[in-house]
Amino acid sequence: MRKFLVILDDTRECLNAMRFAAMRAGKTGGGVTILSVIPPDEFNHWVGVGEIMRAEARERIEVHFEVFAKWMRDRQNVHPDLVVREGEIVPEILAQIREDEQIGVLVLGAGSDRKGPGPLVTQLTREAGSLPVPITIVPGDISKERLAAIT
Repeated sequence: MRKFLVILDDTRECLNAMRFAAMRAGKTGGGVTILSVIPPDEFNHWVGVGEIMRAEARERIEVHFEVFAKWMRDRQNVHPDLVVREGEIVPEILAQIREDEQIGVLVLGAGSDRKGPGPLVTQLTREAGSLPVPITIVPGDISKERLAAIT
């Protein structure tokens, strides 16, 4: 089964990437893996504080995941997997793609403001030629109706 890898973060454009991945997976019989990356701890010397921060981050991720997962299950009949990794975002995305051979497409949401598509899209498109899977970039301000029409 081919899986779509989509990144769960706090950006607005993440929502359209989730929708696109779920709709494509639903129509093609594929799956969805939702990856969230916790950045490296800045409080490594305070072990107790670092553990509390890590637990809180995981809890926030799981709550956000459940919102998306419920929509995917109810509307698209897709049952996504959640993967939480710790580290720098781009190396962790690449590691997830290398470790899960079923991932066939990386789906990213592009920002639509003056700052450009966003740092993640910018970094990964620079490396697109050496990635083992294609990247689909979903415009951040595309309407739900238009998104449904192109999937």
